[in-house]
Amino acid sequence: MKHYAKYKLLIIDEIGYLPIDGEDAKLFFQVIDLRYEQKSTILTTNASFKTWGEIFQDPKIANAILDRILHHATVVNIIGDS
Repeated sequence: MKHYAKYKLLIIDEIGYLPIDGEDAKLFFQVIDLRYEQKSTILTTNASFKTWGEIFQDPKIANAILDRILHHATVVNIIGDS
């Protein structure tokens, strides 16, 4: 956790490309929570926020992650060919 918490900017690419099991979802939440309101994080995904409960296999954890991510976020929606 300390490794990912120390960077001023953390870029996490392709959230939702593969499903995330329960233990990994908890670890991901902890990383986001450690960085929340202290460090910058960029996430990329092709999944809508509505599907994050399925990706993380737990709607409660997905909502907690999204609460922290979206609180001070700028969301850039890109529509078009990849």
